[in-house]
Amino acid sequence: MTPRPPFPPFDEDTARQKVQAAEDAWNTRDPERVALAYTEDSVWRNRDRHVVGRAQIVEFLTEKWARELDYALRKELWGFRGNRIGVRFQYESRTAGGQWFRSYGNELWEFSDEGLMRRREASINDVPIDEADRRIFGPRPEPEHGVLLPIF
Repeated sequence: MTPRPPFPPFDEDTARQKVQAAEDAWNTRDPERVALAYTEDSVWRNRDRHVVGRAQIVEFLTEKWARELDYALRKELWGFRGNRIGVRFQYESRTAGGQWFRSYGNELWEFSDEGLMRRREASINDVPIDEADRRIFGPRPEPEHGVLLPIF
């Protein structure tokens, strides 16, 4: 198991680093790479699905990004304490049929002492949007790290 700094307990700076690292990794849309940030036995609740372990994480993300095309994500630190971080996020993606969606959600994260996420709980809502209403275009440029997105 390869440790993933920064390590808990988190302060505001290290919590923000963890959130940006997660955003950056998920925007690669590389399930194998993303899964390395989680413990071997990580437990997820994502919408109505329960995922346990890295193999299921890879399977879940592979299916997700085959379905959610042109996926681009923004995460924002909401709160932190000890080994836990709360995140607000938005992402946009489209279906194979061309319908765009903006998905809004909140995540609760719990980390191991090695800085790997051992628990992730995500609640997500999808809103259909017109392509002209998109506002998330690919990974966030470094100068925009930490810039908040409007909720609506």
